[in-house]
Amino acid sequence: MINTNTYLQRRAALKAKAGKGILVFLGNDQVGMNYRDNWYHFRQDSTFLYFTGLDLAGLALVIDIDSDTETLYGNDATVDDIVWQGPVPTIKELAATAGITKTAPLADLKNVFNPVSLPVISYLPPYRADHYIWLQQLTGYSDAEIDAKVSVPLIKAVVALRSVKSADEITEIGKAVNVTNAMQLKAMHYAKAGMTEAEIAGQLQAVAIAGGGDLSFPTILTTKGETLHIHYTSNIVEAGKLLLVDCGAELHNRYPGDLTRTFPVDKTFTSLQKDVYNIVLNAQQSAADALKPGIRYIDVHLLAAEKLVDGLKELGLMKGDSKEAVANHAHTLFFQCGLGHMLGLDIHDMENLGEKYVGYSEEMEKSKIFGLKSLRLARKLEPGFVLTVEPGLYFIPTLMDIWKKENKLSQFINYDKLDRFRNFSGIRIEENYAITDNGAQLLGEPLVKDVAGIEEIRRQVLS
Repeated sequence: MINTNTYLQRRAALKAKAGKGILVFLGNDQVGMNYRDNWYHFRQDSTFLYFTGLDLAGLALVIDIDSDTETLYGNDATVDDIVWQGPVPTIKELAATAGITKTAPLADLKNVFNPVSLPVISYLPPYRADHYIWLQQLTGYSDAEIDAKVSVPLIKAVVALRSVKSADEITEIGKAVNVTNAMQLKAMHYAKAGMTEAEIAGQLQAVAIAGGGDLSFPTILTTKGETLHIHYTSNIVEAGKLLLVDCGAELHNRYPGDLTRTFPVDKTFTSLQKDVYNIVLNAQQSAADALKPGIRYIDVHLLAAEKLVDGLKELGLMKGDSKEAVANHAHTLFFQCGLGHMLGLDIHDMENLGEKYVGYSEEMEKSKIFGLKSLRLARKLEPGFVLTVEPGLYFIPTLMDIWKKENKLSQFINYDKLDRFRNFSGIRIEENYAITDNGAQLLGEPLVKDVAGIEEIRRQVLS
């Protein structure tokens, strides 16, 4: 359980890294779906949550390092608020739970942004329209000026702190992974031909809610697994297909899980499905086994790519030296994305702060090459990092047609073998790991991922 002392320590560490100035963190507000009082599900800004633990709308935090003060800005609930939403703690009571002693009404936040203080105020990149508006009102800056004046030193300080998870954080993520495990098992035990993707996805969300939270991202559940981020639809699940399920639960403290499994709609995999699945499984396990402090994640990604190529060569789809094929990016015809990403209070942790700060180090430049440009995490791994390992094989007809027409990298690809895979779809296997002092720890209880184990479940369901 994360307590008041944790938030005090996090802010103290931030002040030590930032050194001087005024740090401003805007919490999120309620957003109307189709009119003001019909709200979208509320989600607090993760960095605000990290430093305060306060998961309520309409708050802001100001840390003045030079005067050594911390102030929580917000408004106490009105009688109307209480009538419609029930009693809530006062701003002073909320502040006390985070170890903050000073409070002020939200309207007083404008007093912080005066001509003298503006040059020393630091804030993070806004990602919501209402934050741009709020900053316009407070600073007088245009949207372009707001973006230009984002504090890179503050970004780096926050990334340095949030990247390394404490034992408590890893425990909480593990709990979310276990609920996500239950979601995946629900899919394997429930899905049948003739159902819609949406019907199955609804069952998974029920598991997330019953587990004490909700979805950590909109569920990817599809028989069109070649499309990387396709969400469930009203499409009918058909016999003979593979069902790819990428889902996660986010618990009350906002820590999430993120797992993918791919399984047959029928009782068993076909021979070809089994062969391709085992290629992905070998790549996934090889990458997981390679995790340790000091290794660059880009090298783990390339290792997984080589394992995929090894398997595709056995199927006759690829040829030549596997390392050379990967060096020439020939594998990206079948593996177009990155191996994984950081996981924390965000499902793609701190992505709003910029991939070049979160997933890359000062000496690394993000690639612009197809495939590698989608690698969110490339830097050296450190103890306390939490990340996903999720290789896949995706057979995208449009992409295959383009490459075949160009005869692209034909020294590595047997284009005459592609037609067999035009309607194959895709396979992904994903698990979550924490980097330890000498390796990596699988988070959550182990979840079935071998062919025999998956087929045993499917036989039970369909017998």
